Amino acid sequence: MNRRTAPANSGEALADALTAEYAAIYAYGPIGVRLGEAERRAARAAEAAHRSRRDALVLQLSAAGGTFPADQAGYALPFPVTDRASALRLAVQVEERTAAFWRAALPVTTGADRTRALNALTDCALRATRWRRSAGITPLTVPFPGRPT
Repeated sequence: MNRRTAPANSGEALADALTAEYAAIYAYGPIGVRLGEAERRAARAAEAAHRSRRDALVLQLSAAGGTFPADQAGYALPFPVTDRASALRLAVQVEERTAAFWRAALPVTTGADRTRALNALTDCALRATRWRRSAGITPLTVPFPGRPT
């Protein structure tokens, strides 16, 4: 999901964000099975939020008549998820990476698309903060969510 160049236009940025949403949804499967019940509920809610954004993007891009990326059967995880600690670490990373794609959409979108991108960036940043708190990671927040470190 790493992007080397900035998207050229809003359609490309939204397609990139859609790909990030697909990958986030996929990642919450292995994350959820390694968590306790309360954290599992949070993982389900996070997955549902990503599904909702995915669905809205698919509808929008379909209605616009453009092409958009298809979901893949699977996505490579950056490391094995073998326990609660690795599940929480992946949850933080998923939200940070997804936020980066929404952040990249901000300079090339306007109006409702820009509002959607900002809301998605904010939602990802909040979820990343909650996962950091669950994992005991400090600092809990980052100065510029979605910005590569």
